[in-house]
Amino acid sequence: MHHFETLIDNKPFYNNNRFSPEIRFQEDEYTCSGKGTEIHVPHFVYHGFRYVYVTGITAEQAKPELLTYLLISSDIKQIGSFTCSDDMVNRLQEATLRSDISNFHYFPTDCPHREKNGWTADAALSAEQMLLNYTPEKSYREWLLNIYKAMKPNGQLPGIIPTGTWGYHWGNGPAWDNVIVYLPYYAYMYRGDRGILEDLAVPLMRYLTYLYSRLDNRDLMEIGLGDWCQPNIMEDQFETPLVVTDSILTVDIARKASFIYDVLALPAQKQYADALAARVTSAIRTHLINHDEVKVEGDTQTAQAMALYYGMFTEKEKPMALQHLAELIDACDGHMNTGVLGGRVIFRLLAENGMADLAYNMITRTDFPSYGNWIVRGATTLGEAFYPEGGRIISLNHHFWGDISAWFYRYLGGIRFNPTAKDLQSLDIAPCFVEKLDHVKASHCAPNGEIMTEWTRKGSNIELKIGVPDVMHGNIILPNGYTFDDGTSEKPLKSGIYSINF
Repeated sequence: MHHFETLIDNKPFYNNNRFSPEIRFQEDEYTCSGKGTEIHVPHFVYHGFRYVYVTGITAEQAKPELLTYLLISSDIKQIGSFTCSDDMVNRLQEATLRSDISNFHYFPTDCPHREKNGWTADAALSAEQMLLNYTPEKSYREWLLNIYKAMKPNGQLPGIIPTGTWGYHWGNGPAWDNVIVYLPYYAYMYRGDRGILEDLAVPLMRYLTYLYSRLDNRDLMEIGLGDWCQPNIMEDQFETPLVVTDSILTVDIARKASFIYDVLALPAQKQYADALAARVTSAIRTHLINHDEVKVEGDTQTAQAMALYYGMFTEKEKPMALQHLAELIDACDGHMNTGVLGGRVIFRLLAENGMADLAYNMITRTDFPSYGNWIVRGATTLGEAFYPEGGRIISLNHHFWGDISAWFYRYLGGIRFNPTAKDLQSLDIAPCFVEKLDHVKASHCAPNGEIMTEWTRKGSNIELKIGVPDVMHGNIILPNGYTFDDGTSEKPLKSGIYSINF
């Protein structure tokens, strides 16, 4: 039984999963005893696959019922749902969930076939959508203890955990190491798990000290991996300078560390994190930003989007910086041209600045490169990289592009749970009424109960239904150009049905 992901010329294709053609990989061999019906279930192994090529059987035995696939994963429960009037979005949501669950075996892995490794960036990039869709927090907390154990005395982390000493000198850096704060931060934000922050307090200081030690003579960071998997180029040949992504994410790590130490009432540690964030932010603005043109070194979608999203521009600079990002997108004929680091923020940034329709089109369009292009070419899971039809084939089941699912909940469904990350009873409902959609429904089971939003176009109006637990408070916030019947665009949060004019 040969397990594989895709067919080329109607024949099994193995090369995207094997590191060497000579190695037997994802293959099970069973020798029958010849004593009647026999059932074989593999032990001590699981496979990631879409197809199985079976040899050693007769034509009469080659029937659909010969094989039954068993879905294996950690026991994490689904607590979120999202559907809308666009089947493309629904299929992308399903593909994300399928990639999530097939890559969760005690801890989040990169792929269920080739490596099955605990790549740190994959988990960090997917953390928020995982917590909106599932209950991974117990596994996160246990895996984080392994992460802290893998840390060297100087604070250095490997790129995969667990590891047999591999990954300390290649495959890490701030863009991968940020798992150390992302998982605790988002677990606290969505579940209020203070214990996961308490576990982190000591190892996080060691890691911050490590970051200080790796700053260059300009107070910038440039180590490890960068904007991985930009469309149609090799993974490690990204166009955005490593110093840009590393330095910006160093600031983000330090800011999240500051937040965590504030929650834990550790002012000295908070001050240490604040100082690192301020120091590197100043260096970024001094050395990596052209203030006359409001552009970032490298002049890529990723560089511009990350600088905007993580607050590297002043309020005065933001409009011009956003305009330049729009120009960079337009220069690519409206396509995304980011790796995973830029992909994590660019759609969020656009939606938060009145350009949700542009972000939606970039995600769902069906020509290359886009998520929609994966689907029209037959994908049922999210891929590792974007290549055109007939191009290079690598893993077809990765979850680190899965933040689009969080985007669906947050911007289409409007569920902005715990917007300050400090109050599990706080919630804003702020949907983006994308023109190509007629209907959206999203739900998430929060610690205080189920949150549900649903909106439907009805002629020249939109009907918005909201269901929230009574203990929750916040606001219903409409986009520019939309009003309630009383002419306002914001109301206190309350369950009910609202008529919206535009």
